Amino acid sequence: MTITQQDELEGLQAIGRIVANTLQAMGKALEPGMTTWELDAIGRAFLEREGAVSAPESTYDFPGATCISVNEEIAHGIPGDRIIRNGDLVNIDVSASKGGYFADTGATFRMGTVKPSLERLCRDGKKAMQIGIAQVGHDKPLSGIGNAIGRFAAANRYTLIRNLASHGVGRALHEEPGEVPTWPNRDKRRMHRGLVLTVEPFLSMGGQWAESGDDGWTLYADPSAPCVQYEHTVVATDKGAIIVTMPG
Repeated sequence: MTITQQDELEGLQAIGRIVANTLQAMGKALEPGMTTWELDAIGRAFLEREGAVSAPESTYDFPGATCISVNEEIAHGIPGDRIIRNGDLVNIDVSASKGGYFADTGATFRMGTVKPSLERLCRDGKKAMQIGIAQVGHDKPLSGIGNAIGRFAAANRYTLIRNLASHGVGRALHEEPGEVPTWPNRDKRRMHRGLVLTVEPFLSMGGQWAESGDDGWTLYADPSAPCVQYEHTVVATDKGAIIVTMPG
């Protein structure tokens, strides 16, 4: 989507706040012993209360309102009877639509106390997303996002999952400019004023690729290694990025 009018930005910001508030509410509700289905139900109720529709459900018939991935699961985890325990990494990905606008956000939460290496991975995963967002702006190269994230990852001895990309969003969950690499690349395309896209690197302690599991949805790191994801929906402007998935 390319935003050309103020009312379009306001519509996008409205759904952006909803998914951000949903993510925040789910993160605050996390507690040991709850199932991922119970956590998803909290997200579903929040979206419904705000008049929003789950994007993965409506777009892809995903079996859940949100994607919840625990530990070895790195993306697209199906909510179910898995019990969340102390020390787990829990990734929550919330995307939804309202009034014809779509927004997408996500974060990895720590359940209780986790290993220092995982604490550091979460901190650096958020930093990697921020580094990518700093490369967003009118007439900047799309490759700048992944190249900047790649430099940070290499300097801190992390790897990046290279087949889970950022993407265009706004009028649909996935749209042009299609896949936007969050790893080092030579993409020749450039961003333009008003372009709406996600920035969502998958930072890992050794994983290189996302591989599908038996359920046809859940993705796992290959080689197997801890992985985190943080995501915002942003708009490219002359002065950089507007982050629309902010709670408020």
